[in-house]
Order: sequence, then C-alpha cells, then structure tokens
Amino acid sequence: MSDHVYKLLELTGSSKTSIEDAVSIAIAKASESVRNIHWFQIVETRGHVEDGKVAHWQVVLKVGFRLE
Repeated sequence: MSDHVYKLLELTGSSKTSIEDAVSIAIAKASESVRNIHWFQIVETRGHVEDGKVAHWQVVLKVGFRLE
C-alpha cells in the first residue's frame, strides 16, 4: 500500500426530506466533477422552519478526496 495525500472540500447540501438526504445530494453532485472521494465529516447541521415545522435541512460537510 502506498502513501496518499488528500484534499478537503467544503460543501453544503440541502434537502426537504432529511439530513441523510442532504449529505447524499451534496456527495452525488460533487462526484460529478471530483474523483476519488473517500470520506466525509459533518461540520454543521441547520434547518429552516416554516409554520412551526422543519421545511428544509442544510448540512455543511468536509469531503476528503485522494490526489492522483
């Protein structure tokens, strides 16, 4: 196994459904243009409230990808 170097991206995903969906949306979109994504870390979770109910979730992620 060789040594690797990773770079971090900060992303914000959003979803009307759930935190997990917001994470999946952000990673799927980043995967369209970034190769070798290996891990993520949730940095912040927040939401938007309308009429006393959660209307939207937002999740800030740090995503690590391996440099080639």
